[in-house]
Amino acid sequence: MKNKKLFAIFGDPVEHSRSPLMHNCVFKNLNYPACYTRVHLKDGSKLKETFLSLKLSGANITVPHKEAAYEACDEVRGFAKTVGVVNTIINENGKLVGYNTDADGFMFAIKEFGNIKKILLLGAGGTAKALASRFVQDDIDVTVLNRSASRLEYFKDLVSTCHTWESFKAERYDLVVNTTSAGLKDEQLPAPSKIIQKALENTSFAADAIYGKLTPFLKLAQDKGITYKDGADMLLGQGVLGNELFTNHELKIDDIKIHMSKSFKL
Repeated sequence: MKNKKLFAIFGDPVEHSRSPLMHNCVFKNLNYPACYTRVHLKDGSKLKETFLSLKLSGANITVPHKEAAYEACDEVRGFAKTVGVVNTIINENGKLVGYNTDADGFMFAIKEFGNIKKILLLGAGGTAKALASRFVQDDIDVTVLNRSASRLEYFKDLVSTCHTWESFKAERYDLVVNTTSAGLKDEQLPAPSKIIQKALENTSFAADAIYGKLTPFLKLAQDKGITYKDGADMLLGQGVLGNELFTNHELKIDDIKIHMSKSFKL
């Protein structure tokens, strides 16, 4: 039997993460010699040394360390290179190789909303960077809204419109997405109530990257009768792609998806 591989998710907070359940469900049911755990990491600059000291074969990275994960890698491939944001790391003979499966995971999640042409993104962190870049690839009109102007610099040449809370005036959107951690550990909205109310009154759909709870943002969408979804489908989509990388394409992607989907019922 092959040596058992160890994988983990790094984040702060991380105790809520469903990733161990998802990946362990695949490993167990497909007899792949591996297990997956959580690592609560407060300081993103310690990511590389922690990864190596735990002798990990790979890892997922969640908020707030996705940009730190990019810095920790020896090599970055594919879409992660475009956005400077890494959510999956593979150990290739002691070399840390970074990928980003968030954006394609999100595209998988919003497929059922149909033809999305105009999106408002709330927040300007790692997830927002990945999603904005991916949306632009599909010729989707993107507006980014963030509290501070400094984090919007990255988006100025990428998307059609950027706003701080002060300058924002709602237009008509197909989809409004919360990429911030507002509502994860608290009952906060991602922007002042007046702004969120206005944005939701002007959209067909709402989505939140947070999963496992009805955030205040989604509660508001629900109250307004807007079709919404939390981050569970995005999590599933990025998880399937991540597991394919973890297992070096030894498992069929359809099999990974079947067993990972079952983990959401546990």
